[in-house]
Amino acid sequence: MSHTLKEKKALLNRVRRLRGQIDALERALEEEAGCYPILQQISAVRGAVNGLMGQVIEGHIREHMQPLADGDEPQAGDELIKVLRSYLK
Repeated sequence: MSHTLKEKKALLNRVRRLRGQIDALERALEEEAGCYPILQQISAVRGAVNGLMGQVIEGHIREHMQPLADGDEPQAGDELIKVLRSYLK
């Protein structure tokens, strides 16, 4: 079973929050809000997308890549996940 199926509920919750943020961005643009609130909302959308991406990548590493190491370097996957988390922040 794919990790996206195992994490389906959590991933869908992230997508729904992302949709809400995009809707808020659209409303801000339609209401001709100032640059600062629009930039703030864009930043929130970007953070939400990065969080979603990070969760899927982490699941991919743990499900598909880490088992391939067969104990060679069990920490390699964890280290890669830490690097990706810091990059996506």
